[in-house]
Amino acid sequence: MSSVWGRLREALEREEPGVLLTVVRGEGTGAKLLALESGERVGDDSLAQWADTAATGTIEAGDRTILAEVVGPALRLVIFGAVDMAESLCRIANVLGWRTIVVDPRGGLATRERVPSADELLARWPDEVADLITPRTAVVSLVHEQRLDVPAVQVGLERNAWYVGALGSTRTKEKRLAALAERGVGGVERISGPIGLKLGAETPAEIALAIAAEILGRYRGALDGR
Repeated sequence: MSSVWGRLREALEREEPGVLLTVVRGEGTGAKLLALESGERVGDDSLAQWADTAATGTIEAGDRTILAEVVGPALRLVIFGAVDMAESLCRIANVLGWRTIVVDPRGGLATRERVPSADELLARWPDEVADLITPRTAVVSLVHEQRLDVPAVQVGLERNAWYVGALGSTRTKEKRLAALAERGVGGVERISGPIGLKLGAETPAEIALAIAAEILGRYRGALDGR
């Protein structure tokens, strides 16, 4: 497996995104596959079907258990809505080493005065930033206006973001699902909403903490539904 370790070292140095798969129980224990986002594969091809795994954790595959370890650059978090909660979420994400991109087409809100902690701040519509979203991106919608919320969730699903979460009550969730159905958007069962762990959060900062905790739990494979 020296070729796997050597290529992994290069990938880490170059911040190339990918996943390292290792069989930790069952047939072929110890077998490894390094699957890079570029499509390059190094190691045991029998693990190739899990090459698109986007979060660290274990995979149960029959009599085998496979450990997936995400490698490469920091987690990318795309936040739709330059609201107070976005600033709180960006501050928490900074501590965790995540890269944050806040998107809001409303120019009066998408300002550095409102969201100084964002790594990037873009005054654009969701469909205009689709290329920023990959299967290794987490997408969060913090907007209450359906005209922004629905396209934000839609682009996250269509770009196969590994995590898609949205704020809102049960009624808001129902309206969102109905709007997405009208647009023919699939995969709506992947939407996390109401977003965030149930911590009894009330303030924007507390809700942001609950959101970050849920994303971290999914990313590290500690929560069901990752």
